[in-house]
Amino acid sequence: MRQKLTQGSGYMAPEYAMDGIFSMKSDVFSFGVLLLEIITGKRSKGFYNSNRDNNLLGFVWRYWKEGKGIEIIDPIIIDSSSSALRTVHEILRCIQIGLLCVQERAEDRPVMSTVMVMLGSETTAIPQPKPPGFCVGRSLFETQSSSSTQRDDELSVNQITLSVIDAR
Repeated sequence: MRQKLTQGSGYMAPEYAMDGIFSMKSDVFSFGVLLLEIITGKRSKGFYNSNRDNNLLGFVWRYWKEGKGIEIIDPIIIDSSSSALRTVHEILRCIQIGLLCVQERAEDRPVMSTVMVMLGSETTAIPQPKPPGFCVGRSLFETQSSSSTQRDDELSVNQITLSVIDAR
């Protein structure tokens, strides 16, 4: 079983961090991470939460799915606004757009021109995001199906090393 990078990959799209596959959608992923960092006031790299979230994307995704997106907004953003209710609605749209940008599969992410249209228009419908690229594990089958151009002999057991430290 191949493992995904959960921390330390920061702004790198999962397909690039794991398989070295780069595309225009890789930049969209990075933009989504930046957008979510700005909204939450938290950095992706070195993110720590005492709850069950192991990174910023997992944290944002969990709150979004629970309908508590408003709770992750950096208070400084809301305090500096003159019309807080309108601003909250706009920020929740931005969280949704950010989550669209960091979806696990590159083909599910919008292209940057679509992101700009969604950000610039209050009437454009925004689809519901799928889970972001933060899952802990991915099977060999999923890796091969998500990257159909990759050959079996290109997979190596030594592409990544994971260490688990257990107390005695």
